[in-house]
Amino acid sequence: MRAKLTALIVLVFAGFAVAAEPARESPVDTSFVKKYAETRGFMLGRPVKPKFTPDGMTVLFLRSEATTPKQKLFAFDVATGKTSELLSSETLLKGADENLTAEEKARRERQRVNVGGFADFFLDPAGKRVLVMLAGKPYVFEIANKQVTELSVGKGTIVDPKWSPDGKLVSYVRDHDVSIYDLATSKELAVTIGGTAIKTHGLAEFVAQEEMGRHTGYWWSPDSKFIAYEEADHTGVEVWSISDPLRPDVKAPEQFYPRPGKKNVSVRLGVKPVTDGETVWIEWDHAKYEYLAAVKWELGGGNGPTLLVQNRKQQDQKFLLAIPDTGKTKELFEEKAATWLNLWPEVPLYTGGFGSFVWFGNSPDGPEIQCRGFNGRIVEINVRAKDQPLDLVAINIREWNELDVMIGYHVAPDPTQKQVRFRKILQTKTSPVSETEGRLTTVPGQSTATFSPSMKVLTISTTTITNMPATSVSNIDGTIRKILPSVAIEPDFQPNVTIQKVSDYWTAIVRPKDFDPKKKYPVIVDVYGGPRHLHVVQAMKNWLIPQWIADQGFIVVAIENRGTPGRGREWEQAIYQKFGTVPLDDQAKGLAALGEKFPELDLSRVGIIGWSFGGYMAANAVLRKPDVFHAAVAGAPVTDWEDYDTHYTERYMGVLPESKQAYDEASLLPLAKDLRRPLLLVHGTADDNVYFRHTLRLTDALTRAGKTFEVLPLPGVTHMVTADPVAFEQYYSRSIKFFHLHLGSPK
Repeated sequence: MRAKLTALIVLVFAGFAVAAEPARESPVDTSFVKKYAETRGFMLGRPVKPKFTPDGMTVLFLRSEATTPKQKLFAFDVATGKTSELLSSETLLKGADENLTAEEKARRERQRVNVGGFADFFLDPAGKRVLVMLAGKPYVFEIANKQVTELSVGKGTIVDPKWSPDGKLVSYVRDHDVSIYDLATSKELAVTIGGTAIKTHGLAEFVAQEEMGRHTGYWWSPDSKFIAYEEADHTGVEVWSISDPLRPDVKAPEQFYPRPGKKNVSVRLGVKPVTDGETVWIEWDHAKYEYLAAVKWELGGGNGPTLLVQNRKQQDQKFLLAIPDTGKTKELFEEKAATWLNLWPEVPLYTGGFGSFVWFGNSPDGPEIQCRGFNGRIVEINVRAKDQPLDLVAINIREWNELDVMIGYHVAPDPTQKQVRFRKILQTKTSPVSETEGRLTTVPGQSTATFSPSMKVLTISTTTITNMPATSVSNIDGTIRKILPSVAIEPDFQPNVTIQKVSDYWTAIVRPKDFDPKKKYPVIVDVYGGPRHLHVVQAMKNWLIPQWIADQGFIVVAIENRGTPGRGREWEQAIYQKFGTVPLDDQAKGLAALGEKFPELDLSRVGIIGWSFGGYMAANAVLRKPDVFHAAVAGAPVTDWEDYDTHYTERYMGVLPESKQAYDEASLLPLAKDLRRPLLLVHGTADDNVYFRHTLRLTDALTRAGKTFEVLPLPGVTHMVTADPVAFEQYYSRSIKFFHLHLGSPK
């Protein structure tokens, strides 16, 4: 944190007044909120990012101490159940500070990593060595003899290290160009040259990292002889800066930030021999398909990389096979939609043998798992949309006279759950495809899996509304072999939360521990409401802060509106070009349904709180529906969608100027004149996702309209407010005082 918050900071602008202190004299006890933030939601000390060695006998994972946000590398022996610490930042740096580079900080922000130490690790193909990055330096750790080697790379900023498929080389991007390091000779070789901050080689552009789920910009060929790399030309793209008013002597960091209707990054894909030769640029219709959404190069046999390209509206995308010798591409298939197409970064997964691959398809009914041949045609639909598949996580192929393919994936029996499944697909040259499904988890909750290469063993991390995540090592038949050890602090209580479908909406209701059914309680709506995110889920961590809020004298509710995934394409895409109306209408309808079912909810006193899209929803609620929502705390809100990034916004709102009316209707700025309910705006000044500009623009509009409101700026804080315990504590302390003042107590 660049500025330590030692007290509650209230920014007073001309045209509005700061409300008086709440009538309650007793201070708000925020000790639980502080503990929640310091333990990163009680997730510190739990195993994360488990990865199997090729033989499936060892699980490597990251874990911090219970109250120290600094991850170390551990090994878990599946046979004996013993855990050993392999590597820590203290070992590598010998007590020195990490001092992450600006580039590493930005990558961690994009990947939502809010801890220090190792952000990730990479096993070599043989499973004998581990590659890590720390403080801008790459290290190779040999597991057997515990030897650590810092690679003697040239000066400059290094990001995105990888192993070559043969394990002989380490690659990375140094100062905007791809380089390799030969471990046998300890020599570095530049693969690309001429990269600059304007025209980068091998780096994923901002919207690819933030919105596409693509965090890399280069890819190895299976034979380790070639590298495909992205050239991202930022010429003409807007440059935004994040100034720090507390440190006017420090130059503000700059970032290319493409906004709706404005210049995007120009991207092309080149293929170059690792040691010699020229780049061959891959050809496609760049004018029509300007987004390089995904690249995979796992086919082998002399095949080139496959790439998924999208048009700017994200309503048309093509899956192409590149031919490196000529630079030409072969179209395998095309997907189209009237609204938008979702991306799943993990696909395709290749089945080899029969020349097919597994794809996550955008069907008219919703996402489905498809097997496609290299003629582009669907061979088989493995998991249909009605079963609500969420993503693909693994594939394994065993080929003899027939092809036995196994895929691992997640499904949602209902939108509040995530369950682990696998499907065995038997293909022969003479008989039809036959399939069997295995259900690896059934307990209501949220489960995620990581499979070993053979898929005979896997790790399953499961959380429910009464249990925090625990990770087991299990057999493919679902029997648990071992539990990965955790040193996490457990929460002091279980949330008193009920999740159920009320009317047409999945909802959660959190009552205080001392709930009195004879009283009527003011209501706090805990909201997100944006696309591609589920808020009402059966996961204990989600309801810890709502329980704390409820214990201050409220009932907290959450409602899953249209636009969220897990209920089919029509439900999800109902928000297209209707950000300002459809989600809020559903929140109001769901709230009314809850009020009818539960008389203890006093709907004459309703507050609403949310962060990011939830902050937008909260501010929108009191501006657009003051008869339903009576006070709002809006954290890091988007206030005008013309100021958010291209790939996210244009996916759901359309492209400017064609869709100008939709943007105007969704903007909060024209509604400022209508404010007649209490509003508290909270925003980190160092936010490079939803810029502080959003809150300042709404502040300006409200001020000029002569409205009374409040602003809590968080100096030096980014979009990940949970990474700053002091700021997080102040955010909720101030919010509770605000709601106590404007909504009162149970009656």
